[in-house]
Amino acid sequence: MEPRIDVAKVAPGAIEAMLAISGYVRKSGLEGDLANLVSLRASQLNGCAYCIDMHWKDLMATGETEQRLYGLDAWRESPY
Repeated sequence: MEPRIDVAKVAPGAIEAMLAISGYVRKSGLEGDLANLVSLRASQLNGCAYCIDMHWKDLMATGETEQRLYGLDAWRESPY
């Protein structure tokens, strides 16, 4: 898939800022699975198909359940 926008060209500091936020979340004390779910949810809100795919695959590789992944966009209503 070819990216719609070359973020590095359009907003050179954007990648660095996103990585800084990701690093902050990882150091925040959240358990690893929850921090990864936060990253996936942020990607859903941003509408970044590449990042959604990447985080989804990472979570599946760590053993995250499909139920929690599919229900992530309705997490407030979710009992799991």
